Amino acid sequence: MKIALYPGTFDPVTVGHLDVIQRARDIFDHVIVTVARNTAKQPLFTDAERVKMIRDAVKPYRNVTVESFNGLLVSFAKKKKATAIVRGLRAISDFEYEFQMALMNRKLDDSITTVFLMPHERYTYLNSSIVREIAMLGGDISEFVPPAVRLLLLKKIRSLKK
Repeated sequence: MKIALYPGTFDPVTVGHLDVIQRARDIFDHVIVTVARNTAKQPLFTDAERVKMIRDAVKPYRNVTVESFNGLLVSFAKKKKATAIVRGLRAISDFEYEFQMALMNRKLDDSITTVFLMPHERYTYLNSSIVREIAMLGGDISEFVPPAVRLLLLKKIRSLKK
C-alpha cells in the first residue's frame, strides 16, 4: 500500500489544500494529512481545532486520515510507513523553500520521496494567511474555505475582538 503524508499548518484549511488532498488521494492508496506544530508560527487555531476542521472537510474521502505530529517529518513518515511526502506548489516563489526541504528530507531518509502537486490554477493565489486577513477585515471568504471552516474562523475572530 502506497502511503503519503501531506503536512502543513492548515490554519485554516482552504479549498486549495482540499484540491491538493484530492489530487494526492487519486495517486496514493492512503493519504495522511498531518497537522504540523510549527514553532516559527503562531497559529490562530489549536492543533485539535485544525485536526477537527480537516477531518470534517475530508470526511467523504475514504482513503484520507488526519493526525497531528511533533518532531521531524521524516521520522513521522517512517513511523506511519509512508513512502512519500506531498507538498503543494502554488507559484515559483514556493519552489525554493520546498526544494530545500525536499533535499533535506531526502538527506535524512532517502527512502521517502517528496512529490510536488500543483493545485488547480484558480487556487494559486490562495493561502491561509490571506484568508485569515480577509476574514479579520470583514471580507467574504466563502469561496476560499469550506462552509464549516468559514463559520469556525468567523467565530474565532469574534472571540478575539471581545
